[in-house]
Amino acid sequence: MAPEAAKTSIPIPERTRSQRAARGRAFAIGLRPGPAVIAAAALVCLLIGLLYLAQQIRTIFSDQLKQEYSGLVLDAVDRAENARSLVGVWQQLPDATATRAAGYRTARTELAQRLTSLAALVKASPSAAPHLPPSLLTPDADLRDTDALLNSVSAWWRAQRDADSADIRVRIAHVAHMLIALAALLFCMLITALGMYAKRNRQLAGQSHEFEHAALHDAMTGLPNRRKLFATLEEAAKKSSAMASSAMASSAMASSATAAPHKIAVLYIDLDGFKQVNDSLGHRVGDEFLIAVSKRFRVSVRKVDLVARIGGDEFAVLVREFSTNAELGEIARRLIACVVQTDKEIGNGLVRASIGIASFPDPVDDYHRLVAAADEAMYRVKRSGKNSYAFVDEVS
Repeated sequence: MAPEAAKTSIPIPERTRSQRAARGRAFAIGLRPGPAVIAAAALVCLLIGLLYLAQQIRTIFSDQLKQEYSGLVLDAVDRAENARSLVGVWQQLPDATATRAAGYRTARTELAQRLTSLAALVKASPSAAPHLPPSLLTPDADLRDTDALLNSVSAWWRAQRDADSADIRVRIAHVAHMLIALAALLFCMLITALGMYAKRNRQLAGQSHEFEHAALHDAMTGLPNRRKLFATLEEAAKKSSAMASSAMASSAMASSATAAPHKIAVLYIDLDGFKQVNDSLGHRVGDEFLIAVSKRFRVSVRKVDLVARIGGDEFAVLVREFSTNAELGEIARRLIACVVQTDKEIGNGLVRASIGIASFPDPVDDYHRLVAAADEAMYRVKRSGKNSYAFVDEVS
């Protein structure tokens, strides 16, 4: 026994590999993102993108402010350079007159005021900038130092303005790219949401169809139940009345034609002796019998006709259209033969069938009473010997 057990047991390495594979599959299933995870990740990305976009726009406005301030400083530099040019003009006059001296002093004073305004503007700059030395802001400052100062200030602020302008262009490009990315993300989120919505609708539609099918069919045999029978009967009766009205209208137009009513019928079937099967052989055999006879019933009638299980061992067949009672009698005989064949197959020798037949609109003129009339005819068969069929107005 021990060697055989060793042969049939799984080798340790192979068992370990199978366990690892199973754990790997479980881990992969656990890591597989669901719709909620995808939606949450997309929302986080959207929020991060919006924060980045807000920061970039704020920086662009700040750079624009710096660029405008650089323009103000450069305007002040231009005014100071104009004042310096005016000093040079007075300085180059040949005559040393009182007028020249007064004009020169006025020009130097104007230059000093321009430089003082420029220094104040530079000092109030929103960004760090080199300040102007106070010694060069007086009317007696060396003009060569003033020229060098104006050149350096002009070069620094022009470079600052160009840098701010380039930074603005770069950040605008980043904003454009981020807007495109956010638009693509929103589009993907919308498509994902629509896909999830459509999938959910398909699931709900499938569940609704399953619930509807379960509500209208017998769980054990799969046949339509009483509710489905009465709904189909009402539909067939209304169609029969409409076709009869149409036929009467046609016959009124053609004198040679006669209006033949569109007739429907219900065959009510009760299994005789079925209770003994459950009592003697058990409910499992009884259920097998019902399933088998249900299949034979379904095969023995037309596809347009409806076979329903009313409950327990009672069935009904809705014949949507027929011409004579002889057709209904043939259907009843086939149904009885189905019960006999099923009984022989299972080996009971106990079960037969009693069938009541009622038709609409003749002799039953109200389709609401059609099933009840067929049930009454079936009980007349039971009282008269069973294993046969009867119409509402006669016993065969």
